[in-house]
Amino acid sequence: MITLEKSVKAIKDILKSEDILTFEFTSEEGKKFAVIYADGIVDKQQIGELVVKPLNRAKTDDKFEDIKLLLASPELKEGSKTADAVKEISGGNAVLLIDGEKDFLIVGVKCPPMRSVAEPPTQVAVHGPREGFIEDIKINLGLIRKRIKTDKLQVKSFSVGEKSDTAVAIVYIEGLCPKGLPEKIEKQIKENKIDIVPDSSYVSQLMARRPRSLFKQCGTAEKPDIFCAKICEGRVGIVVDGSPICLTVPYMLVEDFQSVEDYYITSYRATTLRILRILSIVIGIFLPALYITAQLFKIQIIPFQLLLKISSSVAGLALSPSVEMFLTLFVLEVLNEASIRMPKYVGLALSVVGALVLGDTAVKAGVISTPAIIIIAFSAICLYTVPNNVETTTTLRWMFLIVAGSLGPFGIVLLSAYVICYIVSEQSYGVPLVAPFAPLVKSDLYDSLIKANMYTLNERPKVLNTSEKVRLKKNKK
Repeated sequence: MITLEKSVKAIKDILKSEDILTFEFTSEEGKKFAVIYADGIVDKQQIGELVVKPLNRAKTDDKFEDIKLLLASPELKEGSKTADAVKEISGGNAVLLIDGEKDFLIVGVKCPPMRSVAEPPTQVAVHGPREGFIEDIKINLGLIRKRIKTDKLQVKSFSVGEKSDTAVAIVYIEGLCPKGLPEKIEKQIKENKIDIVPDSSYVSQLMARRPRSLFKQCGTAEKPDIFCAKICEGRVGIVVDGSPICLTVPYMLVEDFQSVEDYYITSYRATTLRILRILSIVIGIFLPALYITAQLFKIQIIPFQLLLKISSSVAGLALSPSVEMFLTLFVLEVLNEASIRMPKYVGLALSVVGALVLGDTAVKAGVISTPAIIIIAFSAICLYTVPNNVETTTTLRWMFLIVAGSLGPFGIVLLSAYVICYIVSEQSYGVPLVAPFAPLVKSDLYDSLIKANMYTLNERPKVLNTSEKVRLKKNKK
């Protein structure tokens, strides 16, 4: 006969940590029970209300099924293997052991520490919803279900990470996403054996067909409204437990130039802002390189009056234009990194005071010139108009800076051609990265650099190859 002491000992021999607690109690008629759980990630009040209180009525001759009927928990399942019990306890559930029974019951009383739903810091919107994803997968799936109420919404859940056992959910609308894509994504993630998955960025790297690519291959969303809109276009979403950033595939580069508010404001304003972002990225990447090239190789391209101002500023500098620009950009990166890593208020003071003091002192000492500071500062501001691509654009700025200082205009043209060929050859699960421009899909251009009105965007993007093409049926009247 299986005694309660043996059952408890079998689990405690594996889970030896001091925060794994055991609560033993007896019913009014003498039936013995034990609840084993991990302290800090369960709701003890629910254990009392849903487990202990109902089982006070248990009789000594009650069988397993009789005891199961007494419990009031909506999340209840059976188990028989010790390994399953250990996994559930580590995951935040409680295991109920019954004296004389080999099987046990798993009670869903998980309550890990979490923050409340709030507006995400990197996708702030003046117009539109303010809710953002948090680090709990169940709440995130609830926010998605809140907006998409169709019976076609499918959620496939599995775990990743041999040590962390992180929950991952693939979300899609049946009939909209390309056939077989959810299965392909699940297979791609599961094929990789990894110890821990603390964030969705790990999953995005596991999903990447070209892991060393300079450009990312998964879209990101921190707001449920954006995520749901992408799902309804025919994409597949990936929600990872412990991460407030959800992933979407297939991904197109043009997505990052579309702001949160573009679909809540007029199409004219949205088009203007998108063009502004494109120009800002081009300026942010090329401006430092073009400044060096103009000084070293093609000084005649600078307007004469501006050339006089620059000449008076750089007169007497000990450094060459390329070294000067490298030094200025290096100082900017150091200040940026220090302001992020240091405490909030100290970092703010460091970034402001450091930029003013170092910049002013360096100019007075004749180490760098005023135009170099202006160009680097403006370049940095321009890159942050598209925050989702800062890592890529910052790397490209360094690359163009290097070739501009060594090869001049020829190096800029050569690297530009290489980058264009590189991104044209990139794909994200069958969809070209630079779609709808290469290959050219004219109907999809109305939601790319320009933003047409709602009635013009009555069809889903053709590059996503969805089975249901129409998303808005116009009123014939």
